[in-house]
Amino acid sequence: MSDSSTYRQALRDISGLWWLMLGLGLLSVIAGIVVLIEPGNSLKAIAVITGIFVLVDGIAALVAALSRGTENRGLAALIGVLNLIVGVLLIRHPIGGVVAVALLVGLWLIVAGAVRFVLAFETERHRIWRFLLAAVEVVAGIAIVSSPNIGVATLALLVGLALIANGVSFGALGFALHGAGRDEPAPVPHEPAAAV
Repeated sequence: MSDSSTYRQALRDISGLWWLMLGLGLLSVIAGIVVLIEPGNSLKAIAVITGIFVLVDGIAALVAALSRGTENRGLAALIGVLNLIVGVLLIRHPIGGVVAVALLVGLWLIVAGAVRFVLAFETERHRIWRFLLAAVEVVAGIAIVSSPNIGVATLALLVGLALIANGVSFGALGFALHGAGRDEPAPVPHEPAAAV
């Protein structure tokens, strides 16, 4: 099998997950909007909403790490495991205080942004958008970690904006995968020549 046909097969395999990326993007944007609309409602709601999304994001990253089409499977697995840990901690212990939740979310944003920044070098398509998203996550994470005593409203604003930016990125990836799957021709079975 040639490199070209291997690449086409990998592209077809991963493009089938376009709906998952689109769904994660939609879930992230909804979670971000909910957090922004109800910032003072309760720290528990912010922690649980963020925890659910981070957990789902971790599962998606681990699924991507198992896919043959993922170029840097180690980094995808690392971000997946990190997201699983942070998501479970946020869901399991949502009332750990503003400082604990702020530090946990801030550290997650810094690491997720740094990993996305490294992954942006491996893809040529939408590279600037990926760099921009990574920068937003890292800056939001640094802002949260450098001042963990911030109020719930400020924490909600930063987390909500980061979730919306993450959701837009996932949605764009889903549309790109869907387009790649449609544009890629299906394999043509090779028929042996008829004997004369």
